[in-house]
Amino acid sequence: MRMRDWAGDDRPIDLVHLARHTLGDPQLEREVLQLFAAQARTYLNRIKEAGDARTWRESAHTIKGAARGVGAWKVAEEADRAERMAFSPDDERCRNSVAALESAIDSARRFIRTLFTEH
Repeated sequence: MRMRDWAGDDRPIDLVHLARHTLGDPQLEREVLQLFAAQARTYLNRIKEAGDARTWRESAHTIKGAARGVGAWKVAEEADRAERMAFSPDDERCRNSVAALESAIDSARRFIRTLFTEH
C-alpha cells in the first residue's frame, strides 16, 4: 500500500498535526515517526504481557501520549479505551481492546513505512 492509497481523512497519521510539531522539518518528522513506531510496538507488547492493572494502564497511557504527539488519532483513541478499561487478563473485552489497539498501531506503522519508501 502506498501513501496515495489512503484518503486524507483515512490516513493513520495526521501529517498536518505532525508538521506543526516538527516545524515542517522532514528529518525531524522521520525521527519522530520512527521513534513512535518502535515505542508503540514495545508498549503494545507490554500490554499483551501485563500481569497487573498498573502495567496495563501505564503502557496504554504511554501509547496514547505518543500517538497524540504524532497525530495518530485512532491509535490514541484505542489506547485511551484500553487505559480506562478495568484490567483482567481473562476478560474478552480486554483481549478485544488489545486487538483493536494492535490493528490501529499496525495501520500507523504501515503508513509510516510508505512515507519513507516513496520519498
